[in-house]
Amino acid sequence: MITFNDVKKILILAYDFPPYVSVGGLRPYNWYKHLKEFGVEPIVVTRQWENVHGNHLDYISEGSSDEPIVEESELGTIIRTPYIPNFANRLMLKYGEKKYRIFRKSISAYYEFAQFIVPTGPKVGLYRGAKEYLKNNNVDVIIATGDPFVLFSFASKLSKEFDIPWIADYRDPWSHNQEHKKTLIEKKWNSYFEKKTVSTATHIRTVSKFVHSKIDTLIPNKPFSISPNGYDTAVIDKIKDIQQNKEEFCISFVGTIYNWHPIQSFLSVANNFIKDHPHAKIKFKFYGTNLTDELNRMVNELFPNLKNHVLITPKIQNDVLLEKLAADNVMLLFNYYSYMGTKIFDYLGIRRKMIMCYEDDPEANLLKQKYYAIDESGSESKQLQADLITETNSGVIVKDSAHLLTVLEELYAEFEEKGFIACDSIGVEKYSRKIQVERLASQIKSIVSQSKR
Repeated sequence: MITFNDVKKILILAYDFPPYVSVGGLRPYNWYKHLKEFGVEPIVVTRQWENVHGNHLDYISEGSSDEPIVEESELGTIIRTPYIPNFANRLMLKYGEKKYRIFRKSISAYYEFAQFIVPTGPKVGLYRGAKEYLKNNNVDVIIATGDPFVLFSFASKLSKEFDIPWIADYRDPWSHNQEHKKTLIEKKWNSYFEKKTVSTATHIRTVSKFVHSKIDTLIPNKPFSISPNGYDTAVIDKIKDIQQNKEEFCISFVGTIYNWHPIQSFLSVANNFIKDHPHAKIKFKFYGTNLTDELNRMVNELFPNLKNHVLITPKIQNDVLLEKLAADNVMLLFNYYSYMGTKIFDYLGIRRKMIMCYEDDPEANLLKQKYYAIDESGSESKQLQADLITETNSGVIVKDSAHLLTVLEELYAEFEEKGFIACDSIGVEKYSRKIQVERLASQIKSIVSQSKR
């Protein structure tokens, strides 16, 4: 039994955090939900999120207060710090994305560089809020989860000032992500500050061996652990009795569609399926996608057979989203190659069959070659999602567009015969986020014990 004196305290710097709808926010949110069960009290420092737009503009919208908002519960403490958009973001909010692009990019670039030298920019509220808390309260460990990776810089500064060990938690690569090194200056800047900052951390956590292999080229021999993403057991337990839709065959996709995703190929095959089966009761659902306008354009201009078969929704909270997914029949994934991504774990949790597009499709391979932003050298597997699907027997790995049409035919035939799609997955329990939080709690206690020697 855990006594009061055994409880450790951890300060969590998390930019993405509910109510903001983001897969990146689920990782620290589950820390907050479960750490207390394992003898660690969480204090989360995040920003104020208003969710007034229901799309990407929420990321730059002003907070609700000029003062920190403190929420205390039996789980721990959340400090929601003020957020003031920089001038570039205020211009976008007022005039839209098409005006003053070059001017806005110049302002944003200034803050992207300057924030690592001095505490400045729209994210600095987290640093100030954490610093004020630490002036009057003791904690045993600080953890920062990135991106944004400026949180690592904040954690390093706080660690030095208050003599507290800190943990760097990577959800993605930092300087090795080619989206973060568009120019040689950016590449060198990010590499310099990643090495300088993370070398002060006591421990590194990340989501896969592949991501760690990239970090290790800059910060070798640092203690580390692999903590993959997972699914929320509590939410899954609440929806486990939801039955699949028997009236319409529903294939669902959640979240961001990247340039390397073969979305047009998928829609083309879906269009051909409807052409061959004009009376099919089938829906293709896209929840919280970033390409609403583009998807609507493709459907209206290129794939008219899909006009009554595609549903696009804004972002919604994860627990509500999972309720909707549980009522659908099949989950769609696009290949992330050396990345696992996050949504695959929710798909595992709700036990709905997945289809992953594609394993080896000529058009998809060209998109990967042109747009995929990660250097895959050092990757043990360039098909991580396929590996997990095979391990858990949770879906179909679609080779190419021709195979996809066959898969749609077979799945729809199964739906017509049974009224549902079977998913005979195995061994998914070990991907519970709660298990990952228990391991984090053990690491925290170990770090505290070593720091007091």
